[in-house]
Amino acid sequence: MKILFIHQNFPGQYKHLAPALAAMGHDCTALTLKVDEATTWQGVRVLPYTLPKRGAQVLHSWLVDLDTKVTRGEACWRAARQMADQGYAPDLILAHPGWGESMFLRDLWPKARMAIYCELYHEAGYPHLNFDPEFMAREPEVQPMRIRLKNLSNHLHFPHAEAGISPTAFQADTFPPEFRDRITVCHDGIDTAWSAPDPAVTLHLKGHPVFTRETEIITFINRNLEPYRGYHVFMRALPDLLRARPNARVLIIGGDEVSYGAAPPKGQTWKQLFREEVADQITAEDWQRVHFIARIPHDQLTRVLQISRVHVYLTYPFVLSWSLMEAMSCGAAIVASDTAPVREVITHGRTGRLIDFFDRDALVREVTDLLDDADARARLGAAARQLMIDKYDLQTICLPKQIKWVEEVAKMPLAV
Repeated sequence: MKILFIHQNFPGQYKHLAPALAAMGHDCTALTLKVDEATTWQGVRVLPYTLPKRGAQVLHSWLVDLDTKVTRGEACWRAARQMADQGYAPDLILAHPGWGESMFLRDLWPKARMAIYCELYHEAGYPHLNFDPEFMAREPEVQPMRIRLKNLSNHLHFPHAEAGISPTAFQADTFPPEFRDRITVCHDGIDTAWSAPDPAVTLHLKGHPVFTRETEIITFINRNLEPYRGYHVFMRALPDLLRARPNARVLIIGGDEVSYGAAPPKGQTWKQLFREEVADQITAEDWQRVHFIARIPHDQLTRVLQISRVHVYLTYPFVLSWSLMEAMSCGAAIVASDTAPVREVITHGRTGRLIDFFDRDALVREVTDLLDDADARARLGAAARQLMIDKYDLQTICLPKQIKWVEEVAKMPLAV
């Protein structure tokens, strides 16, 4: 079977599925912005497409998102048309539609099945909007209208897609019923053999001291440090946390960009803004125990999770982070926000501790309680890891289910 993967940052969520399908003998090709020249990656032929240069144009601000997606959709279609002119015709298109690339591909290959990665449907009501009163939009009544327009790409894709796949029930359930009925819930998979406890782990990070499991380590990890992932809540709890744990080291890992939500004030970063907010509440000696670390390679990130005594994870009602589930797989004791996506994997008192997203006192209390209770940490960490093995393991659960799903989609009647 000829399978075409569409993802602006390939492999992305297809990191394990694409090589597995190629290893099974399928002819796998990917179109992506990530490469400049054609290459091969783990049996997958990876081809580039490029965005056209465009002059400035006046757009209604609500249409900028759609304009970007249409631009990418057209560019991807033009690259795909060149492939078609050379005789290429996929049997199945597996696409992440979040950036619009796959929007016009069924126009080119109407006989190909299409299955899309359903990351999120933007809902217009609370708690998906206005969850955090500190960051309310200047015109809250306008937000539902703007957010509806962000879903236009979903609506343009679904009539042309035979099926969808979503990593969590929370994410799948954001989609309207006519979409939801065609979505299979299957996580991308956690490599529990790799993300596993290691009592002998040692962490060496340039510019920081060497850490072992003898060190009392508290970890907080985001792709980017921003309010959507509770960075402001964690930083505001940090002074009390440091006073309560005079021997603890706090590892805060993440970039300075914005992945989700609003940008910080011009010329600032969220990391800088909230660090400065609490700066005078923390002594110079205590600041020496706080380690800000930029995004690091995955092998080092795994060591961070293996060395963590308590891992803190906070999020708005949004896409669940891989870092949380990998921390669970490493057997870390988790303190997390009691928000809908988190409740899918954390049961309070069984696989972690849940707190109200905004309750900084509860955050400090639960973290310090776990740091004082080695038995509770071991019990919660073991249960968290077992959940990852039983329900989210890459090799035994998720990848086989994804492959079966692909095979089923290939046999479905054409949607168009």
